[in-house]
Formats: sequence, C-alpha cells, structure tokens
Amino acid sequence: MKKGIDYTGITVSFYCHDGARNYVLHRRGENCRDEHGCWDFGGGGVKFNESLEAALHREVKEEYAADIIEFEFVGYRELFREHEGKKTHWLSFVYIVKLDPEQVVNNEPDKHEEISWFTLDNLPTPLHSMIQESLELYKDKL
Repeated sequence: MKKGIDYTGITVSFYCHDGARNYVLHRRGENCRDEHGCWDFGGGGVKFNESLEAALHREVKEEYAADIIEFEFVGYRELFREHEGKKTHWLSFVYIVKLDPEQVVNNEPDKHEEISWFTLDNLPTPLHSMIQESLELYKDKL
C-alpha cells in the first residue's frame, strides 16, 4: 500500500529561513516522488507513531543537516493531486522554521539536485505545484 494513494498521507511541510527573510529551497531530483526539476521548500512523511514535532525535526535534519533554532506551526492544508494517473490525498501540517545558515547543506544529494537561498520576492522557477497556493495562504506569517 502506498501512502497518499491507497490511504491519506500525513506530511510536515516547512519554510526554513535564516531570520533575515532568506529561505532555503531545493530543486527536486529524479529520485523524488514527483515534480522533478521543481523547486520546493521542504517536507516529508510522518512515520507511524511519530509526533508531528518529531517528524519536523527529523525531516529538517534529513534534508538540510541543520538543527532547528525555533519553529512555529502556521496551519494545515489538505492536498488533492494526481500522480502518474492516480489521485492522491495528503494532509500537510505547515511550519515556519528558523535555521543557522552555516549548518545548512544539501543532505540528500540523491534526491535534491541543488539547494540555494532566496527571498520570497525572488523565488526560482519552476516551483512545485503546491507552492503558490501555500505562499498565498501563509504570506502574513512568512
């Protein structure tokens, strides 16, 4: 059974910043589930019996090798999409996360082609298909 396809997947999504309005994004590689070549802020699935906060810390560490300085829960989104001809359903719990930019590295080079820092008014393209709606929803908190 596949998460998000055969049953609703639960994910943490995060916007990692340096405290000076710069956000780290990664470009999704061929080993990512979907949207290869698109830029994304970050996130990952919650494991069975794992709290959202534990998943957030684990996923940030897995993707960027950084320890969280502080974080804030900003809301959730219900994501309905289609992937390889199949409908998907995810519940995404969204966080804003402050990191030390000196710690941040591409800790998943097998999944992320590159990482870089951007301001919200100068984001790279193409963006992951869920980004624009999320930015609009959380613009007052970012």
